[in-house]
Amino acid sequence: MSNKAKFFDFFRQFLTYGGATLSFSVLLIIVVNIIMNGAPLLNFKLIANNYEAVTYVTDLKEGELPGNYVTDQVFEDNVYYSSKWGIALRDDTDLLGKNVIFIHYIHPDSPLYVMHNKSIGPEDITLNTDYSIIRIAFDGYPSALSIQGSELMIINLDANDSIREFEFQTPGGGIRGSILTTLVLIGLTLVFALPIGIGASIYLNEYASNNWLNRLLRGFIETLTGVPSIIYGLMGLALFVPMTISLTGATGGNIISGALTLAVIVLPVIIRTTEESLKVVPIDYRLASLALGANETQTTFKIVLPNAFPGILTATLLAIGRIIGESAALVFAIGTAIKDEVHLTDKSTSLAVHIWAMMTDEPSNVELSNTIALIILIIVLMLNILVKFISSRFMRRYGVKKA
Repeated sequence: MSNKAKFFDFFRQFLTYGGATLSFSVLLIIVVNIIMNGAPLLNFKLIANNYEAVTYVTDLKEGELPGNYVTDQVFEDNVYYSSKWGIALRDDTDLLGKNVIFIHYIHPDSPLYVMHNKSIGPEDITLNTDYSIIRIAFDGYPSALSIQGSELMIINLDANDSIREFEFQTPGGGIRGSILTTLVLIGLTLVFALPIGIGASIYLNEYASNNWLNRLLRGFIETLTGVPSIIYGLMGLALFVPMTISLTGATGGNIISGALTLAVIVLPVIIRTTEESLKVVPIDYRLASLALGANETQTTFKIVLPNAFPGILTATLLAIGRIIGESAALVFAIGTAIKDEVHLTDKSTSLAVHIWAMMTDEPSNVELSNTIALIILIIVLMLNILVKFISSRFMRRYGVKKA
């Protein structure tokens, strides 16, 4: 080999390995950054709790008075206890990363244990350690606010013999509704897109002739892959939202219109990936099936499709990844209202749109956004493992070998 050929060979290898190393390094930096910034807020309560917190304004029940509620519990240095009112408070951060005062402990005989509700809801409310205190108002004395810290709030409690109002909040900031919405969107979108996408790829690869019309159709499909998401969102707003309003009880953007929009977005991915998986099935399989007396339809559905199944699962996985990561189109097609109750004909937010909502707050909640991004990565990883498991079981059961 000449020196010139060696140089060009080295240069090609350098571009190949250099590009792969650079891509991997950038991906690694992104993942490490998400883990480092998102892991501190990751916990089960974030996943299981509602986003909306409920605020209650209460006062003492009739006849309840302060006393001497001694406890044998030993509290940490950042926990402050009022033996006069039988309640311990601590400074902490909620699921959104904001500084709040949590109820750390409440004595079972405390006059604050069961309070009279002045708001809408049950007549009596029992305090527990999941609640955060917003404000305590006294008679003839300045109110104790959460911004002042738990130590000063305990000092104010000890200095007063009566409480006019006790305002607290149930846990909020969770992403349960966004997770459910994302899973529903995945299911609905695949129901809409997979039959059409797989059917179109079967037609193009197995039945369509190589004429100008089919070549033009393939060109349109490839062009759709590069259309910006925001254009699909405008299409969903102009087409699918009015359609779902006229056919269902929806009053605006909803999950169904969002799923229909996503179905259009992922169709090119499903069609192209499935068609490529059909192409790699050896032509000998088709010829052998036809020689044994099977017709073209039987050959397609009993020979070709089972052998292309791993590729179809790959198309499904790519579509799921696009669904989970889509945000721009859903802002128009489904809305940005974060909801805890998920209804098909109502607005809601996926995890990606939830990140958008957190980043548009003032100030932006970067920590929670990274936590949600970490959850998205975990969901994609779990779905990837599940798809690989299903593909492996299918191939073992039917004796399908990878092409």
